Amino acid sequence: MDPELDLTLERRIAASPAAVWRAWSEPALFERWWLPAPIRCRVERFEAVAGGALVTSLSEDGSVFVPHMDARFLEAEPSRRIVFTNAVDASGRPAVPEPIAVTGAFDLLADGDGTLVRVVARHASAEARALHDELGFVEGWGTALAQLAEVAEAL
Repeated sequence: MDPELDLTLERRIAASPAAVWRAWSEPALFERWWLPAPIRCRVERFEAVAGGALVTSLSEDGSVFVPHMDARFLEAEPSRRIVFTNAVDASGRPAVPEPIAVTGAFDLLADGDGTLVRVVARHASAEARALHDELGFVEGWGTALAQLAEVAEAL
């Protein structure tokens, strides 16, 4: 973790790492938490393996979906860790996503009868980190983590 380049969040979820992994790795469950409600997520391509695609669309009205993320999984260790980046698209080509390129790492750490989810959002520059912070990293990713908790805790 580099405080000049990275943003972090943590959340304890009252569910096992296996349940949190399931909410992360099953597209139908992922769609339920990935974007802050009331925005809806639709998975277009999803292969939760290293090198796999992560392509989503979003809808504000529930009927018209527009592209959201075209990314790639870098790491996928069941019940332990998932890392993705939008700096490389699903086809493996370098990308320049708007408004920001980010690599997101989610560590799932067993914590008693639950899971501590530790998130690091990595950026290429201090300016990109600052922009992500200004755009509402804590609120957006924090809301997504709360929704992840709801999904995983219901499994």
